[in-house]
Amino acid sequence: MRSVVVALGALLLSSPALAQVAPSAPQPLPFPAPIPAPKDQPYPGVIRLSVDATDLERRIFRVRETIPVAGPGPMTLLYPEWLPGNHAPRGPIKDLAGLTVFAGGQRLEWRRDPVDVYAFHIEVPEGAAEVQLEFQFLSPTAGDQGRVVVTPEMLNLQWNQVALYPAGWFTRQIQVEPSVRLPAGWSFGAALETASSADGVTTFKPVSFESLVDSPMFAGRYYKRVELDPGGRSRVSLNIVADVPENLEAKPEQIAAHRALVVQADRLFGARHYDHYDFLLALTDRMGGIGLEHHRSSENGVPPEYFTGWDKLAPRRDLLPHEYTHSWNGKFRRPADLWTPTYSVPMRTSLLWVYEGQTQYWGYVLGARSGLLSRQDALDAIALTAAAYDVRVGRAWRAMGDTVNDPIIAARRPIPWTSWQRSEDYYSEGELVWLDVDTLIREKTGGRRSLDDFARAFFGKADGDWGVLPYDFDEVVATLNAVVPHDWAGFLKARLEGHGPGAPLDGVSRGGYRLVYAEEPTSYFRDNEALRKQTDLTYSIGLVLNREGEIRAVQWDGPAFKAGLAVGAKLIAVDGVAFETERLKGAITAAKGRAEPISLIVKSGDHFRTVQIPYHDGLRYPRLERVPGTPDRLADILAPRK
Repeated sequence: MRSVVVALGALLLSSPALAQVAPSAPQPLPFPAPIPAPKDQPYPGVIRLSVDATDLERRIFRVRETIPVAGPGPMTLLYPEWLPGNHAPRGPIKDLAGLTVFAGGQRLEWRRDPVDVYAFHIEVPEGAAEVQLEFQFLSPTAGDQGRVVVTPEMLNLQWNQVALYPAGWFTRQIQVEPSVRLPAGWSFGAALETASSADGVTTFKPVSFESLVDSPMFAGRYYKRVELDPGGRSRVSLNIVADVPENLEAKPEQIAAHRALVVQADRLFGARHYDHYDFLLALTDRMGGIGLEHHRSSENGVPPEYFTGWDKLAPRRDLLPHEYTHSWNGKFRRPADLWTPTYSVPMRTSLLWVYEGQTQYWGYVLGARSGLLSRQDALDAIALTAAAYDVRVGRAWRAMGDTVNDPIIAARRPIPWTSWQRSEDYYSEGELVWLDVDTLIREKTGGRRSLDDFARAFFGKADGDWGVLPYDFDEVVATLNAVVPHDWAGFLKARLEGHGPGAPLDGVSRGGYRLVYAEEPTSYFRDNEALRKQTDLTYSIGLVLNREGEIRAVQWDGPAFKAGLAVGAKLIAVDGVAFETERLKGAITAAKGRAEPISLIVKSGDHFRTVQIPYHDGLRYPRLERVPGTPDRLADILAPRK
């Protein structure tokens, strides 16, 4: 029977009448001419880039750019797409507007590439020696449009947002002379070196396009500069801008802690990979927050009361140590697959657990060694990290090693189930992995060697060099083996590819502590809640709420999850009484001694419902508890180096 059907089908398909109505079969169109591949040769001439940053009310940067050309013919201009430190294609092309191109007084029409929307094609006419560009960068005027970078008191100029560059050359081979006009009376901090200042315009010495993108500016009406290594081998400056002038006032002991950060980093790495370094520090709740590394500077956004409310801001004081560490880890030593010759070549992120994970580790360690964090603050921070990743149940299906792709997959957009989907876990779970490594080295060598020895060998070579020295997984393993022989490849792969259960907490226990839970939060936990304007009940009923009772996170498979709660819902009442944070905490405590569940009235959209949560274990907050009779290796790790 089957042979008859097949034969009949073949006969029908061969019929001329049926052939006329056969399904159409589209063929792919040819791709446009390829964008010129980058070559490692000097670009002919120096680009002049002029930015007017005086339009504070409308928050518009106005740009003029003059690009020398070698001759007539097709030319492609690129807007930076794959941004260092973002680990993803996040160049804000949507905010580029008003682009017009001229040559010899003639307007040239540009055509956007139909495949790469960051590329613009032009035809350079005969006789033209340069092309002139005019455009605006329309920075966000509200937070829902993106990060706010201009306020009436300060601005953050990132050169990648206000420049295009010619395709066909490595960005390190393209020279640029940048200049900027700031509002009258403003001052600025940047790693760029000033060539001249006249008529309100500051012109900087020419640098490569690569160095330009790596040298942003903080400028402000209220500005203060503090030298952190006076009389030292190379200038290290703290450039501070603030919403109000009184927030600039820092106590001597606060400045001393920042100076100690420079000292402790020198003692850790044994080398500097910059000729000067500028911390850019914004004390603001008006400009958007940021923590972004550069080779000779870093962009750091902290609450306005960074100095004046010092005692409540410990959870923000690992930021500067973290970003400073990146001058060594991430900038000088960079994963080989993360370095790219231009900002249009995709980055590969396989080693972010080193780039960010070990930097996260040194951020807390250097914070404690410098005095920016107390030893107890650092221990409480480790407890918070250990607890958060111990309940990150998504590891059952997604290993930590895969989260290095998250900057590209999720682009830091909100997600509904973080504990199950996972996020950029290579940061803080990576921190736990490197704590594990450090304590194991100390255990195996009787305290004679540590991760400090790895840091000096791996990051401390070629003192004074501020180029880029790539590395791969094998070099990480080889350097660890030079510190102390071990199956480091197997050790690291087990933690990168493992599925739990629970987080890698061997570093905590080997460090002389255990993770426990108490009914009262640590001061660090409490301050972190306050800074985030939230109530964190992850370890009891499995909820995180904002101050209005809106649910911001639900622990997958936790009590609230099992009761049907999800992000976006809002708590209206607790046990029949209007919601208040303390009332909810009181209900959780009261349920510990009774059989009745916690009763909540919840609003989801236009719908209200009553939810019963049968939870009876009380409030639970993480902390570290010392294990008697064991070496206190965490104390050794956090102690200042002499």
